[in-house]
Amino acid sequence: MHKNLYFSLLLFAGFFWGSCQQNVPNHNESITTELRAPAYPLITIDPYTSAWSETDNLFDSPVRHWTGKTHSLIGAIRVDGKVYRFMGKEDIPLKTLVPLSGKETWEGNQKEVFAQTAVQNSVSLSATQTHYDFTCGPVDLKLQFVSPLLPDDLNLLSRPVNYINYQVTSTDENKHKVQIYFETTPQWAVNDVSQEVQVTEGKTGNINFVKAGTTEQPILKKKGDNVRIDWGYVYLAANKTKNSSVKIGNYFTSKEEFVQSGTLAPGVKSMTAIMTKSMPAMSCIENFDDVSSKSSDGFIMIGYDDMKSIQYFGKNLDAWWTNKGTVTMNNALQAASTEHDLVMELCAKFDNKLWKETLKAGGKNYADLCVLAFRQSIAAHKLVKDTQGNLLFLSKENFSNGSIGTVDVTYPSAPLFLKYNTDLLKGMLNPIFYFSESGKWTKPFAAHDVGTYPQANGQTYGGDMPVEECGNMVIMTAAIAEREGNADYASKHWNVLTTWANYLLENGLNPENQLCTDDFAGHIAHNTNLSIKAIMGIASYGKLAKMLGKTDIAKKYSSEAKKMATQWVEMASDGDHFRLTFNRPGTWSQKYNLVWDKVLKLNIFPKEVEQKEIAYYLTKQNKYGLPLDNRRTYTKADWIVWTASLTDDRETFEKFIGPLHDFVTETPDRVPMSDWYETTDAKKVGFQARSVVGGYFIKLLK
Repeated sequence: MHKNLYFSLLLFAGFFWGSCQQNVPNHNESITTELRAPAYPLITIDPYTSAWSETDNLFDSPVRHWTGKTHSLIGAIRVDGKVYRFMGKEDIPLKTLVPLSGKETWEGNQKEVFAQTAVQNSVSLSATQTHYDFTCGPVDLKLQFVSPLLPDDLNLLSRPVNYINYQVTSTDENKHKVQIYFETTPQWAVNDVSQEVQVTEGKTGNINFVKAGTTEQPILKKKGDNVRIDWGYVYLAANKTKNSSVKIGNYFTSKEEFVQSGTLAPGVKSMTAIMTKSMPAMSCIENFDDVSSKSSDGFIMIGYDDMKSIQYFGKNLDAWWTNKGTVTMNNALQAASTEHDLVMELCAKFDNKLWKETLKAGGKNYADLCVLAFRQSIAAHKLVKDTQGNLLFLSKENFSNGSIGTVDVTYPSAPLFLKYNTDLLKGMLNPIFYFSESGKWTKPFAAHDVGTYPQANGQTYGGDMPVEECGNMVIMTAAIAEREGNADYASKHWNVLTTWANYLLENGLNPENQLCTDDFAGHIAHNTNLSIKAIMGIASYGKLAKMLGKTDIAKKYSSEAKKMATQWVEMASDGDHFRLTFNRPGTWSQKYNLVWDKVLKLNIFPKEVEQKEIAYYLTKQNKYGLPLDNRRTYTKADWIVWTASLTDDRETFEKFIGPLHDFVTETPDRVPMSDWYETTDAKKVGFQARSVVGGYFIKLLK
C-alpha cells in the first residue's frame, strides 16, 4: 500500500489534465475514453454522498443523488462581464405563502439567473475522473471531477473529500477578466428538503469552507433504500487566496450578485433555514484578472463528515479515515488540499493501469464498461473498522431493498476487489463470518445480509437463500486464497466454512424450491445454475483444504465435486445445451457460475459443457444482450460478462460484450448504470447505482 497520505509532506508542482481520448499521455495524465454514459459520476464517496449528471450536457439538468433527488451543484463562469452556466440547473422548489388565498403552495423557480449556457465540447471518463471541456465565449474551460478511490490506499479511499479541478485558457490570444462560481446547497445533508438546516462558515489552516447539516442530527436513525443521510455535514471548501471567497447567501441573490459584479454579496457567518421557505446557497468564487493563452487553474473540494457511519451489532462505528477518532474533518480537508497534486498523480497512474489491462483483456467496449463501473461499485460501500479493529467494507443494496452486507451482492461485485485489493473483499465477508461465529446466526447455512443500511444488526431480508449464500461464501474465500497464494484467511474461519460446505454437499446437487441471487425471478426448484454454484463451492472447499495441507479432506471434497458434476451433466443435458431446471426440457439459462471452474483452476466440469453452452447462447442473443434465461427477455449485465468470460477467444467474448456496451450507451433511462434491463429495448427493469457492476472485472482474473 501507499504510505498514509494524511501526513505526507510531499508536494508536487503543476496541474495536470487528461482530456485526450485514448492518447498516450505523459505519466501525470489519465487516459480517458468518450462514451455516452447513462449517468456521469461527479462526486462519489459512499452510498450517501453520491452525485451524478443524468444528461449529455452537464448543464442540462440538476445534479442528482443516485436516488434521483436533487443534490444541487451549480457552476458558472463570468468572462468580461458575460456569464455562462456550465454545470447544473436552477431547479429548487420553494414553498411560498400566496397572499390572496392564505394557503401554502409549491412553486418552482420563478426565474433562472444563469440562463446562458456554455458550449460543451466533450465529456470523457477514466476510472477515478470525469472530464468536461467547454467553450465560454473567448475562453476554454476544463473541469475534472476526481474521486480518489484508490483500492491500495485505504486511508485515501475512505477520505470523504472529492476534487473539482478547473482550468481556464484564452482562445483568441487576448487577455480576459474571468471569475468562476461554484455553488451547492444543504440538500446534500437532508433526507427531505422540509428538514431544518444549519449553515456555517469556517476555516482550517489555509482553507475556507461552508458546511451544512440538519439541526436535529438524528445520527444513524434512518435506514432503508430510497433514503438519504440527514446527519453529519456537507462541506464546500477552497484554498484561501486574495482572489477567492467562500460565503453563505440566498439562493437567488448570490447568483444575481455574481452576474452583476463577479463577486459574492456580503453574507452571514451562520444561518438556520427550512429550504422549502428559503434556500441557502453555499458559494465559492475565484477571480482571474488576466486569463491568457497560458492556463489559469485551481480546485475546490466537496466533502462529507458523517460523524458516525455504520451501526454494527449495536455499536456506532466511525469511518475508517478517522483513525479511531484521531483524524477530524478539518484534518481531512487540509490533507486533501496539501496532497492534491500527489493524489492527482496517483489517480492518473491507477487510471492508466486499469485502462491498459482492461483494453488488453477485452477490447475497448470492455474497457469502457470497466471504467464506468469502477467508481459506481466502490462508492456503493462504506469502509469502517469494528471495535476489534477488523476491516468492514459494507455494501448497500441500492434500489433493490436497501440491505447492508448482502452476500449475493458481494458475490457479483467481488472480481473488482479480488483484482485490486483482496483486503476489501475480506471486509465484505467479515460481517457474515462474524454473524455465524458469534452465535447470533444459528442456521447451518450462511445469512443473506446483516441488516438494512446503515444498521448492520442482523439479517432483515424476509427469506433465506441457503445454497446460494453458502456457495458464495466458500467460493469467494477460495478466490481470496487463489489471489493471495495462501489460505490463511480461510484457516481463521475453517469451522464455519466446513459447516457450509457440508450443507452444500447434502443439499446442493438438486436444490429444493428456493431463491437464488436472481431473486427477482422468484423461487425455483431444481435450478441447474444454482447446482453449479453448490458444486463450485464444494470444489472450492477442497481447494482450500489442499492449500492448508488437509490432504484427506481435499481428496474427499474434490472427488465429490467431480462426481456431482458428472451427475449434473446427465441430469441437465437437453441436446445442444443444458436446461434451466433439471426437470424441464426445452429450457435454458446462463450458467454464469461455471466461470469459477476457470478462474480457480478447479477443472471439475468437462470442457464440452461451456463450449456447448456458449455456442447455444450465441443463437439466443437479442439486440442489447443475452437474456438471463428462457422465461423472460430481461437480463443481468454482470452475468453477461461472467458468461462471456467462459469463452477462450477474444472474438467470441466481444460478441457478448458489444450488445451490453450498446445497452449502456443507448438506454433511455438516464440513471447510474442499471444491471437489470430488457435486452429488446435497453430499458431499465429495476436496480441502479449498485455495486454488482464490479463483476465486470472478472475477465481480469482469468
